[in-house]
Amino acid sequence: MPLSAPSLRQPLHRRNIECCGFKREDGLYDIEARLTDTKAYDFPNEFRGEIKNGEPVHDMWIRLTVNADIEIITVEAVMDAFPYRICPDIEPTFKALEGLTIGPGWSRKVKQRIGGMKGCTHMVELLGPLATAAFQTIVPLRQRLEKTATSSQGTESGDEPPPPQIDSCHAYARDSEVVKKHWPQFYKDGK
Repeated sequence: MPLSAPSLRQPLHRRNIECCGFKREDGLYDIEARLTDTKAYDFPNEFRGEIKNGEPVHDMWIRLTVNADIEIITVEAVMDAFPYRICPDIEPTFKALEGLTIGPGWSRKVKQRIGGMKGCTHMVELLGPLATAAFQTIVPLRQRLEKTATSSQGTESGDEPPPPQIDSCHAYARDSEVVKKHWPQFYKDGK
């Protein structure tokens, strides 16, 4: 375990989020996420009667079908487990994301279209990790294709834009050893 040993404790709640990216036969990509919430005890629920220890309170899925530019072509949102009868009524609302491109301003655009009373808090929150999974699925493939095309065509230094990772975190800072090694043309000595 990477964290230090914990104090004696009792489990109460578990949230699992799993995101997967797939390349489809038609050239599009499916980016899927599943969120489950479980409790480590039984408790009453007015809609479902009783929710048992380990039984999902929430079991929710989202699939974004996107193109290589990470533009959303279609959205599917499904709830398999939920605490109130009316929860799944908002599933079609997620279609409002179709046509958006995942990138700068993504969270703001999502909240404008399906935030608050227009959506489901848990499913809207799931769109953050989904966006990251979309980038991690598509951007490396796109960069490999661009690198292959650049190598075969040859480009003059300074013509290519920096990859989207540059300055996105500590490891990808322009003055980091990672950038110096992998993208020396974009490295800037910070000293």
